[in-house]
Amino acid sequence: MKHVSILVPRGDAILSSIVGPLKVLMAANSYLKHTGMVGEDFFEIHLVGLKKNCSLYNGLFSVHCSDTIHDIEKTDLILIPALRPDKLVEDLEQNMDFVPWILRQRNQYGAEVGSMCIGAFVLAQTGLVDRKQCATHWAAMDMFRMMFPQVNLVSNRIVTDQDGVYSSGGAYSFLNLMLHLVEKHCGRPTAIYISKFFEIDIDRENQNQFAIFQGQKDHDDATIKEVQKYIEHNIKERISVEKLAKKYAISSRNFVRRFKKATQNTPSEYIQRVKIEAAKRSLESTEQNVNEVMYQVGYMDQKAFRTVFKKYAGISPVAYKSKYNRSRVNFERPTAW
Repeated sequence: MKHVSILVPRGDAILSSIVGPLKVLMAANSYLKHTGMVGEDFFEIHLVGLKKNCSLYNGLFSVHCSDTIHDIEKTDLILIPALRPDKLVEDLEQNMDFVPWILRQRNQYGAEVGSMCIGAFVLAQTGLVDRKQCATHWAAMDMFRMMFPQVNLVSNRIVTDQDGVYSSGGAYSFLNLMLHLVEKHCGRPTAIYISKFFEIDIDRENQNQFAIFQGQKDHDDATIKEVQKYIEHNIKERISVEKLAKKYAISSRNFVRRFKKATQNTPSEYIQRVKIEAAKRSLESTEQNVNEVMYQVGYMDQKAFRTVFKKYAGISPVAYKSKYNRSRVNFERPTAW
């Protein structure tokens, strides 16, 4: 039997990331008993809060916890649900009491710890992912990097797993983390059954195709903001770092340093991400073929465009258009992409 503690934070935690893991683990228990692999529940599941009753979404929902952290002496697996991004700082502060409890369970009893979506911020507060890989929602990555520069944030991963510390990417990708944990503790056949029962795409690894690059402008460097605007308004141009530095009368070395400090990206990375985001929008909403979109965002070389597109979108341009454009027309030379 594996003792599992699903945390129920104060504030407006994402309810689905509490109920979803509970349902997956309960289904795993049912499958294991039905197939005769175990005679009793494999997962002993507890909802654990700082207090017994938690109100969510301004009182629209409430969760009655089976235990508080003071009731749980020892647990094997701790799952940290997602917090709401619009109240993140406030919710982190009022849930700090979870941190020493998580660390005690980890250090004294070897408990595994997993975070879901923006629950990664709570995980990072423990220090358990310092110099380790961690995933979170794409919309929260800039803030995460600023708050936890010592963590190796991986932008593309759906699930990370290092030494019994886990994380998942954004939103409902926590279901892929749950499949990963079920497979790890119960075997592949159980994970496959759960994936089919809940219709979850098993072995999904990359979340880049879901990310929307919005440009990091939450900084005070007015000159760099002007550079960002210039890049965004001139996506058809082949823009070089040297050209930008000269245009804004900054030495190339200082320009790169200031740009990365302000945006968390190098100028070259930012140019690529702006161009690829524009290409994604065209592939989603127009009948232009991939070559036309490529030229529209300033690329002339098919191989280079495909490589950069796949780096930031997770799939090829043709696959992206096929997935997101309803018309699905004007696909030219698919084997070349």
